[in-house]
Amino acid sequence: MTPGGGDGGPMKDCEYSQISTHSSSSPMESPHKKKKVTSKRKWEVFPGRNKFFCNGRIMMARQTGVFYLTLVLILVTSGLFFAFDCPYLSDQITPAIPAVGAVLFFFVMGTLLRTSFSDPGVLPRATPDEAADLERQIGNTEEIANGSNSGGYRPPPRTKEVLINGQTVKLKYCFTCKIFRPPRASHCSLCDNCVERFDHHCPWVGNCVGKRNYRFFYMFILSLSFLTVFIFAFVITHVILRSQQTGFLNALKDSPASVLEAVVCFFSVWSIVGLSGFHTYLISSNQTTNEDIKGSWSNKRSKENFNPYSYGNIFTNCCSALCGPLSPSLIDRRGFVQPDTPQPTPPSNGITMYGATQSQSNMAAATPLLQSESSINSEDLRLPGKTSISAPCATLTLGQPTPPPSLPNLTSETGLADMIPLKEDLESHQFLTPEEAPSPPGMLAIGSPMRHSRTMHILSLASQDSLHEDSVRGLVKLSSV
Repeated sequence: MTPGGGDGGPMKDCEYSQISTHSSSSPMESPHKKKKVTSKRKWEVFPGRNKFFCNGRIMMARQTGVFYLTLVLILVTSGLFFAFDCPYLSDQITPAIPAVGAVLFFFVMGTLLRTSFSDPGVLPRATPDEAADLERQIGNTEEIANGSNSGGYRPPPRTKEVLINGQTVKLKYCFTCKIFRPPRASHCSLCDNCVERFDHHCPWVGNCVGKRNYRFFYMFILSLSFLTVFIFAFVITHVILRSQQTGFLNALKDSPASVLEAVVCFFSVWSIVGLSGFHTYLISSNQTTNEDIKGSWSNKRSKENFNPYSYGNIFTNCCSALCGPLSPSLIDRRGFVQPDTPQPTPPSNGITMYGATQSQSNMAAATPLLQSESSINSEDLRLPGKTSISAPCATLTLGQPTPPPSLPNLTSETGLADMIPLKEDLESHQFLTPEEAPSPPGMLAIGSPMRHSRTMHILSLASQDSLHEDSVRGLVKLSSV
């Protein structure tokens, strides 16, 4: 930088190029680059042992081999019946036979798929915070129950007692789901889930049977009982009619499929009809299979033991189980997993801070690296960094130092007091080194009042202190003369 010609000539205007820290190779920028995060559905991270299809719309148990066997038996038996028996029966008896058989078949398949593909009433597991809070409460309860006894005292079991229609019901704690199970809920060991109003795990439908699919399960086994009896009865009718025309052996040779259908229906009708009768009894008394097997409401336990869930009327119990409102799913398996709450980005002016505290962020508001204005006020201090500094440097003049006329009482203490706080503020920040900064002129002329005397470029810290002090002392001497 060269001065202009003559005394008091202005120096050549200079500009500094923009300081950028947004380079792609900068290691300071990589932690703050936004990464594209793919949101996951809740069924993808579901903790239970279940299988999901159609983007979480279908929910089944992991063991589905027996379910496929059920499908094959129903489809094959019904298909043989419609292919080999219905044409003959519609001609000889009535066309209503295949029509009724089709209605029963579609009803059976619909209720089966509805039972197998739906949420049986799985209870969501406790979050880590909820589990920790519950464990803390249980720990405090056990400590209170234990008291100061140190000798072999065993804490009470993790149960809670609630009163339902005058009957005491115990709620058991599930160590897997970290919750106290609601009344009538139980943990399925095969699906590894707590199911609301748990009835049983049915491998034939490939799913648990609980609060949300019990009515469909009951309608499935009931309609399957009617379909099995219907097919078996009309297969026997077909064989008898053919036997009257061609003989029994010729009838079997003419329709071998009827023999297979009769055998399958004969061995399955007893179990299906018996299962339908058993669940009809459970519905009429408003019980579950789990409660009936355990004898929860058996009179053998005590005379005062009764089922608090029964309405006391068979018709009301059936309507409650089959016609009541269907509760929504509690697990929201198709919802999106909520990502972790992002940490707020600390306010910075081009400087990436790692582990900076709030106090460090506040300290960042200090004097700028190079001044772009003609004057510097204590309120105008800004943070250095990547902000562009493109304003031209202030015009400096050369010449002999002359005392300013408006400041006759200038002292060295006043000049140093103005400089020292600025120096202390600057020591905690980064500035250009003396090699990077432009060379200062030989002399600095002060030809303006004190509010304009601060219009100087701070080029270094310790190396320029002596220059400022000598200039101030010279001004003091001149003013005294």
